[in-house]
Amino acid sequence: MTVETASPETAAPRFAIYRAAEAPNFDELTCMEAVGVTPVIAAGIEQAAAQGADDGSVVKMLFSMPGMSLTYAWLKSGFPLPLHSHNADCLYYIVAGTLRIGTEELGAGDGFFVGSDVPYAYKPGPDGVEVLEFRTADSFDIRFLGKTKAFWDKTAEAIHDLRPNWAGEVRPFELART
Repeated sequence: MTVETASPETAAPRFAIYRAAEAPNFDELTCMEAVGVTPVIAAGIEQAAAQGADDGSVVKMLFSMPGMSLTYAWLKSGFPLPLHSHNADCLYYIVAGTLRIGTEELGAGDGFFVGSDVPYAYKPGPDGVEVLEFRTADSFDIRFLGKTKAFWDKTAEAIHDLRPNWAGEVRPFELART
């Protein structure tokens, strides 16, 4: 990332260039802290990981500076994103693919806003979804709200059933170009 700051004392850049190819994966960063993790939630996250949750998503930090960040996420078809919240406002822009949030189906060019601490989840469509996530923070939390073993069992089962499809999936943006 190329950064120009106003002065050495200023942490926020006045101009910056970022490159997607250089963006680190979220698992390499410490910008998102899981909070409120109970033993049931911890066991559920481990169960989901054991079923291959990491194969169903790619999440990268494109840009971060004090007070804001931009994340790219590709969630593959049907990825069971658990109900959760963040302690920062989030604005989502759909680059390609589709998703269902509540009763609404959204596609490329659409988006949605989620305020701080508002619970939400969405389900990627049959080709998956690529989103840009704009946040009002460079460091934020994630609070998983599925509190029962049954919730996490259902999530792990969905991952197990969907995972074979994910191996051959291409980004929805690439599908749109063909």
